[in-house]
Parts: sequence; structure tokens; C-alpha cells
Amino acid sequence: MEIKNKIKEVLVNLLKVKPEELKDDVALQDSIGVDSTEMVESVIALEKAFSIKLSPKEITKFSTINDIERVIVSKQS
Repeated sequence: MEIKNKIKEVLVNLLKVKPEELKDDVALQDSIGVDSTEMVESVIALEKAFSIKLSPKEITKFSTINDIERVIVSKQS
């Protein structure tokens, strides 16, 4: 499964949004109103889904789906 699709799948299931609501380059907080608690839950779910551990510095880069994908790809290489 492509990384971006897996990210979207995790977020759709966790945040209970429609896949079409998750635009690749729009800030999650602006487009679907993700709050800080949901963001923490999203980070935990993504860490489990990709078997990675994210640092606070990396998490601060999470704004869009594209940003999340870049961080995850960098952790896997």
C-alpha cells in the first residue's frame, strides 16, 4: 500500500472523516478542524501503523498529508 494512502486510511478511521476531506496539501487543522488531542491520537496511530517512533521535533512538522508522508518516508529510509 502506498504510504500516502495508508496515512489517509489511518486518519479516516481515527478522525471519522470522509477520504475526500483529506486533501494532500491543506492543513489538517484548517481543513477538517483537527484539534490538539486528535493530533496526538493521530501521531500514536501513525506510529503503530508504520512501526516507527516520532520525535516531538518531527511531530511539529505535521501539518498536511504531504508533510506527514515526508516525515514517515524519512524514518523508513
